[in-house]
Amino acid sequence: MDKKKTAAQPAVPRHVAIIMDGNNRWAKKRLLPGIAGHKAGVDAVRAVIEACLEAGVEVLTLFAFSSENWQRPAAEVGALMDLFLAALRREAKKLEENGISLRIIGDRSRFRPELQAAMREAELQTVGQDRFILQIAANYGGQWDIVQAAQRLAREVKAGHLQPEEISPQLLQSCLSTGDLPLPDLCIRTGGDHRISNFLLWQLSYAELYFSDLYWPDFKQDAMRKALADFATRQRRFGKTSEQIETEARL
Repeated sequence: MDKKKTAAQPAVPRHVAIIMDGNNRWAKKRLLPGIAGHKAGVDAVRAVIEACLEAGVEVLTLFAFSSENWQRPAAEVGALMDLFLAALRREAKKLEENGISLRIIGDRSRFRPELQAAMREAELQTVGQDRFILQIAANYGGQWDIVQAAQRLAREVKAGHLQPEEISPQLLQSCLSTGDLPLPDLCIRTGGDHRISNFLLWQLSYAELYFSDLYWPDFKQDAMRKALADFATRQRRFGKTSEQIETEARL
């Protein structure tokens, strides 16, 4: 492979994670009910997937519903669950046809049985597709993810299959819900807030952060391309100096 040509190509994140924020505010601005913003947000999901496929991104993780979102008004939560169920049933075939594998991460136990079944069916329908991985975080929290990984390792220790001294960052990472995937290179948050809100806490330790003032329904192809272009300008040092990175790039 021609190293000069490779170095000249823009950097593309293998894994992009997005906190899709601003649906309610988008709807409120238009004097619409909050669920209208969530419905409009589905179009943004399609647009962002298209831009990621175009750019060569391998994995896209979307924060759809956090473990804290249950605190929202019951009517809104119920409408969101209905929307999620309808989207799973409608989109699974399209994902399969486009070579996209669907994964859903988070604690499913709190979802009603009908929705849990739809999640399993959608995942099974797209299993084996290897063009792109779409990962939906639903009833997910970064703290929950780390705790469930620690509990899994604790059970191995209790059973005598593992010594505490053998637990390493790499081993714990492999037990996270994203353990078999590359870590996110880029985390995007829409809606104007500058925080990660308990999303992929372990996994985002060295991710580049990108914040957009656009509400999620307005974050379409051009906005995604802009975020990817910004990522391409970043120098990712992972604790090294700029000089070390530049020297390695010339080798």
